[in-house]
Amino acid sequence: MNNNVSSFRDFTHGDIFRQLVKLSMPLMAISFMQMAYSLIDLAWVGRLGSKSVAAVGAMGMLVWMMNSIACISKVGAEVSIGQSIGAKRFDKAAVCASHTTMIALALGLFFGCLFFFAPQFFVAFFKLSPEISVKAVSFLRIIAIAIPFLFLNLNFAGIYIGTGRSDIPFYFSLVGLVINIILDPLLIFGLVPPFPALKTDGAAIATAFSMFVVSVLFLFHLKNKNRLMSRFPLFTRPRPDYVFKILKLGLPVAAMNVFFAIINMNLVRIASIHGGHLGITSQTTGGQIEGITWNTSQGFATALGSFVAQNYAAGNMQRAKTAYRYTLQIMGILGAVVTAAFLLFGSSIFSIFIPEKAAYEAGGEYLFIIGISQLFMMLELTTQGMFNGIGRTTPPAVISMTLNFIRIPLAMFLATKMGITGVWWAIAISTIIKGTVLPLWFLWMKFLLKKDCTDG
Repeated sequence: MNNNVSSFRDFTHGDIFRQLVKLSMPLMAISFMQMAYSLIDLAWVGRLGSKSVAAVGAMGMLVWMMNSIACISKVGAEVSIGQSIGAKRFDKAAVCASHTTMIALALGLFFGCLFFFAPQFFVAFFKLSPEISVKAVSFLRIIAIAIPFLFLNLNFAGIYIGTGRSDIPFYFSLVGLVINIILDPLLIFGLVPPFPALKTDGAAIATAFSMFVVSVLFLFHLKNKNRLMSRFPLFTRPRPDYVFKILKLGLPVAAMNVFFAIINMNLVRIASIHGGHLGITSQTTGGQIEGITWNTSQGFATALGSFVAQNYAAGNMQRAKTAYRYTLQIMGILGAVVTAAFLLFGSSIFSIFIPEKAAYEAGGEYLFIIGISQLFMMLELTTQGMFNGIGRTTPPAVISMTLNFIRIPLAMFLATKMGITGVWWAIAISTIIKGTVLPLWFLWMKFLLKKDCTDG
């Protein structure tokens, strides 16, 4: 048992703030690195022109959807393993890891094949011009090869996060990012003779290869270095009770994120109709830049969920509430800084990635409007982490899916009155409402629980 204990971190006692920050920092760095993958691609592809950015950005929406579906196994691993460790059931933690891995691999292979053999079907949705569509189809077919690795990487990260070892995914993600940084300019512009300039395809190959390397690193470490998980088989006979538990935990979060991705794909389509390829570029690239706050919040929310999962299972709910309060304070400070940057320097920030004047002026307008809602987005994601940790993943999903759905009719209406900026205002308004309603729901739930205890 001592060997097992040394492979995870116990959050049920000790300094809450220090533990939360220690767990959050690698996760926040991982989120930034995931964002950096796309931003680096866009920064180099931006030198090819805004049409190439539109092709890569549109396909990035599909990759985003795959990340969302992968939450089934990732969140299932984080919460089920975290709660198993909090209850000191290390045998159950290993069984959960086997089941989440099988689910991740099955989903990755399914969607990888779907994108590889029918890319035209998905590209047609975005209503791109013929020139841009050709680039997008080729890009998606290459990325399809990496989809199984994407699912496995997120699942393995979830396993380590569940054990409190968020540092391991950070190291491996860093290796993948460095590989992508090196390969991007070499493959996009053909800087190594006699290899030709592959342009947007080069960006896809660099991303796919880096994902493959990260998967290899995870597999090696899990089977040879991690004492807690070294005995879990990658393949095992599925047990309905474990499959049901993982799906119960992961499906609401995955459904929420998939729905969010679908809504944003429709918003990209509306942006294409009202703003052309500059509308697509503003939303897709602007969304990647907005990831500064989104990914930071997501990193802290994931850490909070893992921290809460252990303490909830151990009956230490007061520690979980204190961690939630600390996280809100940190997010509030960071959110204020990023909001000011978007409001004051939006165009300058956008120009770092796309030097075309028309593109960065349009993008600056996007960042200005979206900047108004950044603090509310952080409130929503942080509270979502709290809900996930106690195993109640449905309330955040209900709030998110309902209000994200409203974005489409609101965007269509406002776009007819205000043009492309109406789409951006639809996004900002719905984000503000989500960031207000979900924390109120959590406060109401705490009141009911306290009332039940008092009545009892």
